[in-house]
Amino acid sequence: MNSLDFENLGSGITCIDAHYVKQGLACFYLLEGDGEYAVIETGTSHSVSQLTRLLDARGVHPEQVRYIIPTHVHLDHAGGAGMMMSLFSRATLLVHPRGARHMADPARLIEASRSVYGDELFEQLYGEIRPIDNARIHVVDDGETVHLGERPLLFRHTRGHAEHHACIWDATSRGWFSGDMFGVSYTWCRFSEQNFLLPSTTPSQFDPVAFANSIDVLESYKPRYMYLTHFGRLDYAPQTAALLRRQVQDYCEMARDYGDDAERLQSKLSEYSLALLRDIGGAESAVSRAEALAFDLQLNAQGLQAWLRSDRLTRA
Repeated sequence: MNSLDFENLGSGITCIDAHYVKQGLACFYLLEGDGEYAVIETGTSHSVSQLTRLLDARGVHPEQVRYIIPTHVHLDHAGGAGMMMSLFSRATLLVHPRGARHMADPARLIEASRSVYGDELFEQLYGEIRPIDNARIHVVDDGETVHLGERPLLFRHTRGHAEHHACIWDATSRGWFSGDMFGVSYTWCRFSEQNFLLPSTTPSQFDPVAFANSIDVLESYKPRYMYLTHFGRLDYAPQTAALLRRQVQDYCEMARDYGDDAERLQSKLSEYSLALLRDIGGAESAVSRAEALAFDLQLNAQGLQAWLRSDRLTRA
């Protein structure tokens, strides 16, 4: 197996590259507990072969996979769930209450994504999105714990990025599977003194107050690690959480100042991120790193514009 595709993180956790768009952009995780397995996040249908390769190499039988757990139903996190459920006959899908109906009937998710990307690009990115039998879907309440063997997994509803988002606390490793709630930090955003990350304000449900409250929840467990979907394990540090909070506040100010001009808002976000990268990692290659974040910043600008419209309506 390609060592770049799989990383053993210890504590029975393996990070798997989802091969979404390009290597190192999105991942999902395989957890083991007393011979049972859970998959947290799924990537897309194109990612499923990554998982089956790993299970085959380790001699894991499909019936040992007990849970498929997307943190939320955006297709880079949940697009492969239906195909995985069809492969693992004993598995149950665990999902936020607001996401369950979209997993049972993904038609609206598919329609929305096709309208954005077009049919050809949609197929390249996501492939087949299969519905999941309602009988195999378990809606997880806020504060609910399920067990993988004897390994407890605690679910907390974490609004801010999306209304249907949940994070999963793994007490065994003292880590959060944080989906998009603890930001985006690619491997080239890691520096010796401090790691760089940026919030994900992707349309259309960004809520800065809820976002800050969710970060408070994650911090209250005194984590050691954050298992990001974009990308990989990040050592938790209070200064990293503070950086995330600071950016959310500054993003909202920029949205109020420049949100009526999408191009200018994205430009301001890029300038802002470049300055942070220089402060944290030094001037060397900061520009190229900022350019590599251009797509994330474009999505963030769109999400901020959607939030600004909603905020204006609320204040009117």
